[in-house]
Amino acid sequence: MKKNIRFSKFFTCAVVVSAAVIIAGIVSVAVRGINFGLDFKPGMIEEVRIAPAVMEVTYTGSATVSVDPSAAGLDVVVSGVGAENRTVSVPYAQYGTVAAVAEQLRSVEGVSVKVLKDVELEADSLYVNSAVSTNLSENPLCLFAPDADSVVNADAVREALKDFESVDVKTLGTGAATSYQIRMGVSADSTGKSMQEATGTALANAFGADKVAVVKSDFIGSQFSKNLVRDSILLVLATLVLIWIYATIRFHWDFALASVIAVIHDSLVMIAFITFTQVEFSTTTIAAILTIVGYSINATVVILDRVRSDMKIVDTANFKDILNLALNETFSRSVITTVTTLFSVVALFVFTTGTIHDFAQVLIVGLLSGCYSSIFITGAFIAATRKNFKNEGAVSVKASGNVFAFES
Repeated sequence: MKKNIRFSKFFTCAVVVSAAVIIAGIVSVAVRGINFGLDFKPGMIEEVRIAPAVMEVTYTGSATVSVDPSAAGLDVVVSGVGAENRTVSVPYAQYGTVAAVAEQLRSVEGVSVKVLKDVELEADSLYVNSAVSTNLSENPLCLFAPDADSVVNADAVREALKDFESVDVKTLGTGAATSYQIRMGVSADSTGKSMQEATGTALANAFGADKVAVVKSDFIGSQFSKNLVRDSILLVLATLVLIWIYATIRFHWDFALASVIAVIHDSLVMIAFITFTQVEFSTTTIAAILTIVGYSINATVVILDRVRSDMKIVDTANFKDILNLALNETFSRSVITTVTTLFSVVALFVFTTGTIHDFAQVLIVGLLSGCYSSIFITGAFIAATRKNFKNEGAVSVKASGNVFAFES
């Protein structure tokens, strides 16, 4: 005789608790709002590299001369009224050192070059600060080159920008090619230009003006942010529709609707947690929600498949007995899968910071909710749609050679 848990006794309580949490989350969203991250706000994105300047280039003359670094080399463009319009290309494959490149630049009339550090050059070696004009003048234009000895970590960049609000710093690349992506929201009393200048000043004060180069800079408008919010909502809704279609084909309409309700339940619980704790809502958070959508539907499908299988072999007309039997048969699998996954997610939560820490935090809530909803929310809905199957009195249930006794 195997003892079994009668999960159906807890369906009503589970529905009440879930409804209370979800309603509280909706109220919190209306009152407190969601702490949208930089992905959903107008702001600035910069890619910055910290490396020493290797040469200074100046020009005296009437023409317009600009420097255009590329992956293959350096191009000097000469144009203007009365000037001989031409482009002087200095490929790194042919001129592999700073000194050799400097010598070629001096061949352009009026151009002077001061070599600060002679290093070997490879693809994408030289770059300029895009925050300044690349047109040459009497004021020196600094050209930078990667330097492994000058690489700092992302924490140092964050520390340099600690006086700014809503700043996110990510490391791009490794070794000498390391750069830093800086995302910063634009406040109501500032402009993108002023934020760019303030950021450049803060970095220059921390690392030196001759070691900071903005590789590229972009601005995100409010319309783009609104579109991103809309597209994110549509993405989640489209996922739910596809899950409903799949489950309808695989099972039955009430099974399909139950699985979708469980997924919606998990998503709303995660959003409630996000608004309760004011965790930053970003594209990483959406990734966590979609991860749980996939995890939850997988756990739910396993249970529904066992219910469908037991309906064919169990000798009873009481659907709750069939449902309880299927839940007992899959219970250990559901718990073990959830706990095993939690080991790695908790490790991320404990040992990481920033967006990965928030991702793990939301994922923990989603994993627990997914295991719970697959059993209780899905079960409660199916039991409600199939309540006409209920019989009075004790029922003997036989499956796989075991006898299960349930009390009515």
